[in-house]
Amino acid sequence: MLSAGIGLLLLGVCCLWCPAQGSEEEAEYVTCGSVVKLLNTRHNVRLHSHDVKYGSGSGQQSVTGVESSDDGNSYWRIRGKVNEDCPRGEPIKCGQIIRLTHVNTGKNLHSHHFSSPLSNNQEVSAFGDNGEGDDLDTWTVQCGDSVWEREDAVRFKHVGTNAYLTITGEQYSHPIRGQREVHAMTNANAHNYWKAMEGVFIKPSLPPGAARHDEL
Repeated sequence: MLSAGIGLLLLGVCCLWCPAQGSEEEAEYVTCGSVVKLLNTRHNVRLHSHDVKYGSGSGQQSVTGVESSDDGNSYWRIRGKVNEDCPRGEPIKCGQIIRLTHVNTGKNLHSHHFSSPLSNNQEVSAFGDNGEGDDLDTWTVQCGDSVWEREDAVRFKHVGTNAYLTITGEQYSHPIRGQREVHAMTNANAHNYWKAMEGVFIKPSLPPGAARHDEL
């Protein structure tokens, strides 16, 4: 509990440097290693998780959407795919495969062929320990240009099932009253757009497309 509190305190201190409070140049790209909150643009709720397990389906840690912008359980770290992490500070490319690791619990955003509890769509959960899970933790970033820009609304397509990370508005009751169900759907629509909001954005060391010294 103490270490978690210290981690949140450090995150709060680091957020003084966040692009939302800095220059446009700092805010230009979403990069590997950044810690962000992700807003569903249709329903205006942020991707969230917590130590509450589903009572049906997989029984894994639940993933929801919350209206609050200052909930510490809505931070996700952007990482590379399994066994191939991306360089810290490198802009995420459109079409790149990533993992999203929940900062406070160390579990990865995950999906599989279980039914979600409210809408009966595909369940989305948080899975693994200390950032290590399995191949069903990977998502493809779909965006309109060459890299994920800070202002882009993007989709996340689950690699293992070809379904999109989605919210359609269903609300839970006790013990997480008012939180929205997060699930996955195979059709791309207005309900599966997400935007990076608050967070710690790691600044790129080079502009996208520029050669690194070790590539020359």
